[in-house]
Amino acid sequence: MDTRELLRSHSSVRKYTGEQISRETVIDLIETAQMAASSHFVQAYSVIWVTDEDKRKKLGELSRNEFQFQTAGASFLFCVDFKRLQVAGQKHGIDIVTDSAENLLVGIVDVSLFAQNFVIAAEAKGYGICYIGGARSNPTEISELFNLPENVFPLFALTIGTPTKRNETKPRLPVAAVLHEDSYDTAKYDTLLDDYDAMMESYYTSRSANQKTATWTKQMADYLIDQKRPFIKDYLATQGFTWK
Repeated sequence: MDTRELLRSHSSVRKYTGEQISRETVIDLIETAQMAASSHFVQAYSVIWVTDEDKRKKLGELSRNEFQFQTAGASFLFCVDFKRLQVAGQKHGIDIVTDSAENLLVGIVDVSLFAQNFVIAAEAKGYGICYIGGARSNPTEISELFNLPENVFPLFALTIGTPTKRNETKPRLPVAAVLHEDSYDTAKYDTLLDDYDAMMESYYTSRSANQKTATWTKQMADYLIDQKRPFIKDYLATQGFTWK
């Protein structure tokens, strides 16, 4: 499978065979992930490999995704990390600035690029993966579970393993919906989203598992009707990110 085909074949995997992934493979995936681009080369990420059975189970509970951890070959917690950068500054007698909205964005982007490199490398080896944003559902408890210091916070968890089956790839938005040329075009959305709703409704009713009747716009409206995880801002402040 070439890189283009690999990228186009991604689908989330939530049930694995239980076959454990070797330390050699994990280290190789991390080294590959580290070659991702990084804003100003700060490399503001750390990843916790959860090998302790009790901690793995607890992470599943706290992220409200117990099932996804039960059969995974390896489980991880990906974190924004400015603690290491703080130590770097101290080596030169400098107290670095961490609590800014810009640094928050830098850290989130760095972790996301790092994680996506990890995912692509894993899928190239034949593994399946699933991002778990539910790790932000109980960030304080998860921080305590993994002894995360100030200037570090969990962005998402991730499971990886040999899939028991491959799910169909979900149709993405049409290119015309996400590509704008020279200026942003709002007018095209009504027609494009109607067409996409029809495509997604057909996909959901015909896929091999978890069939349902749904459209993308209705799902998004229902999901975004209220604020999600309103405690996140206060939690980030406890970790040293006050949005200055």
